[in-house]
Amino acid sequence: MKTRILSLVALLFAVASFAQPRAEYPRPQFERESWINLNGEWSFTLDLANTGAERNYYNSKGFDSKIIVPFAPESKLSGIGHTEFINAVWYQRTIQIPADWVGKRVKLNFGAVYYKSELYIDGKFVGRHYGGSDSFSYDITAWVSDGKEHNLVLHAESDVRGGKQPAGKQSSRLNSYGCFYTRTTGIWQTVWMEAVDESALERVQVFTDIDQNQIVVTPTFYGYKAGDKFAITVKDGEKVVAKTEVGASQGLPVVVPVKKPKLWTPENPFLYDVVYEVKNAAGEVMDQVNSYVGMRKVHIDGTKIMLNNKPYYQRLVLDQGFYPDGVWTAPSDEALKHDIAMSKDAGFNGARLHQKVFEERFYYWADKLGYLVWGEMASWGKNSSLPESGRNFLSEWSNIVVRDRNHPALVVWTPFNEEWATPTAEMGRLLTDAYYMTRQLDPSRPVNTVSGGLYAISDFCTTHSYNQNGEALYKQLYSDGKFYQPQGATDGKSAMIILHYDGKVPYVVDEFGGIKCAEANPSKENAWGYGDAAQTKEDFYKRLESLVKAITDHSDKICGFCYTQLTDVEQEQNGVYYFDRKSKFDMERVKAIFQMKAEGYEQ
Repeated sequence: MKTRILSLVALLFAVASFAQPRAEYPRPQFERESWINLNGEWSFTLDLANTGAERNYYNSKGFDSKIIVPFAPESKLSGIGHTEFINAVWYQRTIQIPADWVGKRVKLNFGAVYYKSELYIDGKFVGRHYGGSDSFSYDITAWVSDGKEHNLVLHAESDVRGGKQPAGKQSSRLNSYGCFYTRTTGIWQTVWMEAVDESALERVQVFTDIDQNQIVVTPTFYGYKAGDKFAITVKDGEKVVAKTEVGASQGLPVVVPVKKPKLWTPENPFLYDVVYEVKNAAGEVMDQVNSYVGMRKVHIDGTKIMLNNKPYYQRLVLDQGFYPDGVWTAPSDEALKHDIAMSKDAGFNGARLHQKVFEERFYYWADKLGYLVWGEMASWGKNSSLPESGRNFLSEWSNIVVRDRNHPALVVWTPFNEEWATPTAEMGRLLTDAYYMTRQLDPSRPVNTVSGGLYAISDFCTTHSYNQNGEALYKQLYSDGKFYQPQGATDGKSAMIILHYDGKVPYVVDEFGGIKCAEANPSKENAWGYGDAAQTKEDFYKRLESLVKAITDHSDKICGFCYTQLTDVEQEQNGVYYFDRKSKFDMERVKAIFQMKAEGYEQ
C-alpha cells in the first residue's frame, strides 16, 4: 500500500499560503459574534485497520502526522494526499475556552465529517454522529472549564463499499473511473466553536409571503425563561423597514409585515438584512443573530415552474463541486463565488448541485449573486434493499433540509438521483417517505424526488438523455403525441407503483449534453465522456446548439434543462470549463447558445 506524504516544504507552503484555511464565518445566514474557527493544523493518523480504539487513541495527546483541517486526507491541501481506501482516521488538537465565555453554553460545530464520527474531550466520550454531508453540533459545556486547555480527539470511519452510507460520486473501486472520483474521509468542512446563552436561538424557519407582503418566522430556542422576548428587525441597508417584538414561545410563528417588498430574482438578488434578538425580562439582549432574507415565491402552476408568480425557465448546469486540490472542499471562499460567476458567464441562471451536499457558504453566494439552485443528496452508494441504508438516508436528508431551507436561491429539492433499482415495494416506500418528509419539513418548495430513473412520486417530472444528435433528441423528447417517458418506468406489473407522465405537470430535461471535445481535451488514458466526442471546437458549438435548440423548441412542454456539466472532473472530460476552472471554449459563443430564446418565457 502506497501512502503519499507531502514534503515538509510543501506543507509549510500550504500553511503559509492560507494562514488559517477557510477562515470565513461558515454559517452566514445565522451569524454570531462570539466564535472561534478551529481550522488549521491538527495532529492526525490514518487508522487503516480501524484498531485505534483498542490502542486508546481517544486519549492521545498527539498523533504521528499533521493535517490541515478542513481538507480531507485524500486531498493535496490536507498535506496528506492518501487516495487509497481509508477505513478510519483520528484527529487531535487542544482547545481553550475564552474567559469572556463564562456563563455561556459552548457549542462545538462541525460543517461535515464523512461518515461516522465520535468525539472525545480529555479522553471522555462526548457523542457520536452518523452522516457524511450534514452539519452537526455538540454542547460541550459539561466537558470543559473556562480558561483551561482541553484535549480534543475526533475519530471518523468510512465504508463506501458497504452499501449503508450515501456516498455520492465517491469511487467504490481503488481508483477513479467513469463518473466516479476521489473519495472523501473525515473532516471536510469547517470546525468551530461558539458561545450561546441558555435562552439562545437554536434555529429559525423563514417563509416569505410576497402575496400578503410579510415574512413569517418560526423560532426554535435552546430554552427560554418567563418574560423573555423575541425581537425581529428587518433592514434595507441602514433603513429599518420592519420591526416586531413578541413573547418568546417555542415553535410559534411570528408575522412581520413588509410594505412594498423588494423581491429576490436572479436578475436582481435583493436581500434584506435581518437581526434576531432574544431579550430577558429586563430588556437585556441575551442573544443576537445576524441574518438575511430574500423575499421570493416558488411554486408550480400547471406545466410551469413559477418564480414570483411568473413562469421562469430553468437554464441549469450540473455542478458536482469537486476541486483538483481539495476534492469535496473548496480551497477558498473565493473559489465558491468564482464557480457561480463562471456559470453565469456561460449563460446559466442556476445549477443542479449533483450528488453532493454543498456547504452553506455556497448557498450564501448563490443568494448574493442571484443563482437558482436545486439541492440534492449524495444518494448514490447506498443499497436501498438494506433497512439500515434507508434509515441512514432519511435521518441525514432531514438534517440537510432543515439546515438549508431558508436560502432564497434554493428552489427545488432532489433527494435521489437515477434510482435504477428493481422497482420493489421497499424502494417505493423509501421514495415515498423521502418525498413526504421533505414536504413536511419544507412545504414552500417543489420536490423532484428522483432525477431521472424511477418516476414514482414527485411534484414534477424530470428525465435524462445523452442523445448526441439534436434532431434525434427533438423527436425523442416528444413524438406521436406522447412525451418521452422517464427511464425506469414499467408496465405497472411490479411491486412498486410507477407514475406515467400525463403532460399536466412541469417537465425538465435535467441531464443532457455531456459533450466531450477531442480538440479541447486530447485523448488520454482513462478519459471518459458521453457518446462520440466532437472532434473540433467548431463541431462542439454546432452540436451544442442543436441539442439546446431541441429542448427550447419544446418550451410549450419543457420548462427547463440542465447541461452536463460545469467543469471536467478528474477523468470525466465533458465540462464547459477545465477541472482547474480555466476556459475551454469561446464563452461568449457558449453563453449565447445556452441563453437561446424559449417561447413563453421572459428571461
